[in-house]
Amino acid sequence: MSEDDERQQSPPSDLEFVSNKARNCNATGSGSGHPEFQSTYPDQVLENVLENVLHFLTSRRDRNAASLVCKSWYRVEALTRSELFIGNCYAVSPGRATARFTRVKALHLKGKPRFADFNLMPPDWGAHFNPWALAMAKAYPWLEKVHLKRMSVTDDDLATLAELFLGFKELVLVCCDGFGTSGLAIFVSKCRQLKVLDLIESEVSDDETDWISCFPEGESNLESLIFDCVECHINFEALDRLVARSPSLKKLKLNRYVSIGQLYRLMVRAPQLTHLGTGSFSPSDIAGQGDQEPDYVAAFAACRSLVCLSGFREIIPDYLPAIYPVCANLTSLNFSYANITAEQLKPIISKCHKLQTFWVLDSICDEGLQAVAATCKDLRELRVFPVDPREDNDGPVSEVGLQAISEGCRKLQSILYFCQRMTNAAVIAMSKNCPDLVVFRLCIMGRHRPDPVTGEPMDDGFGAIVMNCKKLTRLAVSGLLTDKAFDYIGRHGKLVRTLSVAFAGDSDMALKYVLEGCPQLQKLEIRDSPFGDAALRSGLHHYYNMRFLWMSSCRLTRHGCQEIARAMPRLVVEVIRSADEEEMDDVVGTLYMYRSLEGPRTDAPKFVTIL
Repeated sequence: MSEDDERQQSPPSDLEFVSNKARNCNATGSGSGHPEFQSTYPDQVLENVLENVLHFLTSRRDRNAASLVCKSWYRVEALTRSELFIGNCYAVSPGRATARFTRVKALHLKGKPRFADFNLMPPDWGAHFNPWALAMAKAYPWLEKVHLKRMSVTDDDLATLAELFLGFKELVLVCCDGFGTSGLAIFVSKCRQLKVLDLIESEVSDDETDWISCFPEGESNLESLIFDCVECHINFEALDRLVARSPSLKKLKLNRYVSIGQLYRLMVRAPQLTHLGTGSFSPSDIAGQGDQEPDYVAAFAACRSLVCLSGFREIIPDYLPAIYPVCANLTSLNFSYANITAEQLKPIISKCHKLQTFWVLDSICDEGLQAVAATCKDLRELRVFPVDPREDNDGPVSEVGLQAISEGCRKLQSILYFCQRMTNAAVIAMSKNCPDLVVFRLCIMGRHRPDPVTGEPMDDGFGAIVMNCKKLTRLAVSGLLTDKAFDYIGRHGKLVRTLSVAFAGDSDMALKYVLEGCPQLQKLEIRDSPFGDAALRSGLHHYYNMRFLWMSSCRLTRHGCQEIARAMPRLVVEVIRSADEEEMDDVVGTLYMYRSLEGPRTDAPKFVTIL
C-alpha cells in the first residue's frame, strides 16, 4: 500500500458500463422541444478502460506509480488490486488498508525489523497479526492467501483464518512466532481447499498435538507443505497417507524427525516432487540392524522433476551418493545445515552444471568453493554460513574462496559471505568479474579487521563494489572501514535500497554521506558504530521516503531523537530498551524509526518509549 499522504477518495463502487438512456438522458428541453441525449461521462469511460488495463499490471511498484497519476487512477488502481503488500504492519492501520483496497484476495504483511532475527529486539515487542485477521474477516471474506514475515501469530489467529475464510488456500509464515501445533491442527482441519502451508524458520511450540493427522480425509489439494522448522515429532503414518492422497503435491520439506528410511517411502509415493527438503538424512534410531536398506538411489532417480533440494539436518555423509541421479537437473541446492567437507562436496557439485542457487556451510573451506567455481557457471546466488560464528575463530573460508567464485561464476547476482578474513584485492576482483551483482553482503566476523595482506581498511574493496556493480540494491559492510567507504557509497550507490552496517565508520560524516547521497535508500540497519545525533539529523530530508531506520549501540541521545520526532510528526520514533532494563537518562540503546499514516501505535510494551 502506498504510504504517502492519503488523498480524498470517493466511496468504492463497481465500475460498469451503463446505457445512455439509463444514466445520461437529460430532458432539459431544447428549442425543438425534444430531450437532449448527452454523451457518456468522459471520466466514466476512462475509468472503465483503466480497470481493464490495470488488471494486467502485476508489479506493485508499477501499481503504486499508477495510483499517483491522479484521483481517478488512484481510485481505479485500488479497485483492481487483488494482492496487497505492506512492508511494515505499523505503517498503516488494518481499517485504512481495507477501506481503500476492497477487492483483495492475497495479503503480504511484514512485522519486526530484520535485526529481530539476531536477538537484538526484546520478545513481545509487537507486530501482532490479530487486528489484521479481524479486519480482513469483515472486509475480505473471499481472502485466499496470507504471507506473513516476522509477525506474532496466535492459535486463535489461525482459527480465524480457517473458520471465516471459506475459500482460503495459501498460508506462508516466515520467521513468525506465537503459535503451536494445536493451532496448526485447527487450521488444517478446517481449510478444505488448502493448497499451500509453508512454515519457514518460524518458532512453533510443541503442544503435543498430532496436527498432521488433522488434514481432512479424501483427496487433498495440497501443492506445497513445508514444516522443516517444526521442532517436534510428527505422526509419520498420517504424513504418509496425506502425501499419498495429494496428487498435486510439488513441494515437500520435512523436519529433522523424519529419517532417511521414511523419506524413501514418501519419495516413492510422490515422484512428481519438484522441491524436496530431506529431513534428517540419517537412519532412524529404531531401525532394525538386520533390516535391508531401501534403494535410495533408485528413489531419487525416479524423481525426474526434482530441481530444488534442501534439508540434510542430521546428515550422515555416507548417504550422499543417493542424490547423484538428480544433481544434473538441480537449479537450487541448500547444504546450510549439512556439516560436510570439500571432499564430500566435490562428487556432488561436479554434477550440478545447472545450479543457480547454492547455500552451504563454510566447512567446505576454500577448496570446496573452488570446486563450485569450476562447475557452476550459471550460479546466480551464493550464501556461505559459518559453522562457528565466534569472532576469535579461524575461519575456513577466506579471500581465496571469494576470488575463485568471482572468476568462475560471472553471472552471480547475489552473495552472502561469512568469513574471518578478506582482502581488498578479492573484493575488487568480484566487483569487476561479477558486474551484475544486485546483492553483496560480506560479513567479516571479527570486529574492525583490516586487509590482512596490506593492513589497510577495507574501504577500497567496498568502494569498488558500489562503483562497478551498477545494479546493486542491497549492501552489507563489515571489517575495518573509515568514513571513506561511506563516501564511496554515497557517491556511487544511487540504487542502494537496503544498507546494513556493523562496527564501522569514524564519525558522523560517514552516515551523512549515505543519507545525503543514496536517494533510493529504504532500509538502513546500523549497530555498534560511532554515529550520534548530528548524523541522525542529516537524514531529516529523507526519512519520510524510507521504510525504517534501525540504530543500536551507537552514540544517540534521547534529546537528539526527540528533535527528530518534533521535526517529523508522521515519523514514529521508538526508543527500545531490554525488557528488564530500567529507563536510562539520556542514552539511547536502540532506536527504531519508521513512517506511518497512523501515528504512534497503541500496543507498545513498557520497554518501548515512543517520542
